Amino acid sequence: MVQSILAGISVVFITLCPVPSQGSAEGFTAERKSGSLRASVDAANFQAEIRNAMGEALGCGGHVTDEKLQNIELDLTPIYRTLPKNAHGRIERRSLRHLAHRYFNQKSSLVIRGFEPSRAVNDSSWGSAEILSERVPGFVEAVLESRHVKQHGFDVRDAAYVIATIEQLVFDSEGALLTQVYERQQKPLNQQLDAQGLGQVLEHYLVHWLMGDDQDGINMLLTNRSLLETSFPHWDILVNFLSGEAKTFQYERMHAPTIASSNGYPVGNALAPQYSFDEAHTIVGSITKSFGSFWESECIEMKESLFAMDPRREGRVPLAKFYGTGMDAEWRFGESESYLRELGALDETSSRGKQVIIPNYIQAASNCIVATPHYMVCCHNDCNPIVQHIEMEVKSPSAEPEQLFAIVKNMTSVTSIDDEVAIKIDSTLKAQLESIASTHGGSVPLHSRLFLQWLHYVFPRECPFPHKSGTVSAVAPLEYSGNYVATKEEMWAHASVASSLDLNTSFEHEKEELQWMSQWSEEEELIAGYESSMDTSWRTTAFFALLILASVTGAVSFKHKGPSSSTEFLLPTHRKVHVV
Repeated sequence: MVQSILAGISVVFITLCPVPSQGSAEGFTAERKSGSLRASVDAANFQAEIRNAMGEALGCGGHVTDEKLQNIELDLTPIYRTLPKNAHGRIERRSLRHLAHRYFNQKSSLVIRGFEPSRAVNDSSWGSAEILSERVPGFVEAVLESRHVKQHGFDVRDAAYVIATIEQLVFDSEGALLTQVYERQQKPLNQQLDAQGLGQVLEHYLVHWLMGDDQDGINMLLTNRSLLETSFPHWDILVNFLSGEAKTFQYERMHAPTIASSNGYPVGNALAPQYSFDEAHTIVGSITKSFGSFWESECIEMKESLFAMDPRREGRVPLAKFYGTGMDAEWRFGESESYLRELGALDETSSRGKQVIIPNYIQAASNCIVATPHYMVCCHNDCNPIVQHIEMEVKSPSAEPEQLFAIVKNMTSVTSIDDEVAIKIDSTLKAQLESIASTHGGSVPLHSRLFLQWLHYVFPRECPFPHKSGTVSAVAPLEYSGNYVATKEEMWAHASVASSLDLNTSFEHEKEELQWMSQWSEEEELIAGYESSMDTSWRTTAFFALLILASVTGAVSFKHKGPSSSTEFLLPTHRKVHVV
């Protein structure tokens, strides 16, 4: 069964560059602490520190060209523009984490470990971003934990450096895995490969990449071609994908035949099908970036199956129906109830029983085709284009409800892969957004849990329900401590009640009667650093507005009263606001 074979996917994260010893890392940190990152350092010096820290952290390959940084900045700018800024016009660390997550998720359907939205962080903690804090602790402490950042923050170029560092670490990990494949096939790293040899290397690389450190499974698959072709869905299509990546590289190489080697190994001939190790490394790097788009056809097929079980277009499937389909045909729909709960894909608030939340399930770690210790390759997040469009229109961290209504009402929602319907914002949804705005002084923070929750109910099939941070986790199947696969008995127990559910309820029923928004939570979480602007703007405004209102109604008098006066000023009560 494919799900059980792929459940333990992981890649040992070893870089081609020498890993600094603990002593060298401590020395690197100590040098930074000695005063090079004093709070008084200016922005130019701080960017120089980032470059130096990145170079020391990465060793070989630590240099990033200005063109590369400019391209990253170009991609970051639309999101960066809508993030709240501090007094220096820069973003805080939590905003940087959010920015990095969005960048990789939108560009390559990658989820970088440690940057997951479900992970709880606070202003005093970077959030244990494994790919940085474990691999390059000196970089984290010298740059991300510096006094300069805490007092001044990051500008868009700083953010580009951090993202370039993560990209290089991912690329180095791919090179390390490729080295293992060369060694397994007893190919010297300085050996030129012909097209057939490259194809063999890429196929073996893909098996290692998908299977991770499951050496027994890797050995079984690589020594039994028939087992390999039957274990992976559409293996022939995967091989064609690898061939396509190699042909794309060859085409680009023919138009730029002066590509140099970064590691000293000879390069292949641009006019002949010969490939060096560096060139094979470049190809596997492109595989990571494009694999999510390639695999999306499988994700679309899965979405279609779930949509067919959601006639009300509520973005939810009864658990009984979910398991019934899984038992009948779909190998995909077999996660245990407890594992679905851990992933945040289970809604247990409705009187109709437990339901699987479609976008949360699609984005769950169980459906990520690749899960390495430092990143996962997952299905495309259909909410990203929606959020991007809103950000492009608003161009600021917050917006008034009427502006958001005007933007959203002109958008469409998915009813099937080939069909869309116009958005209808009913009175309940309108009141909810206005209530969110009133909580924040009249405007809605775009990077907040309540707004993302509102988007989920407007686009229930596209936007995941945003759980409170720390309550769910992006844990791969074999990382889960319990049973990640439901037993046949458990699936039968749920599926047997499917016939008793009124799944054909008329569309004319009011959604309130069906507890359509039963999972709505009033607890707010600010994903980005809104605190300084909140403290200096809307709270002050709200105070004076309430004071004026109170004076008009007589609740507060500006006239002097004696000690006997019992008049008291009551501060406004807001929803609980939690910073993640």
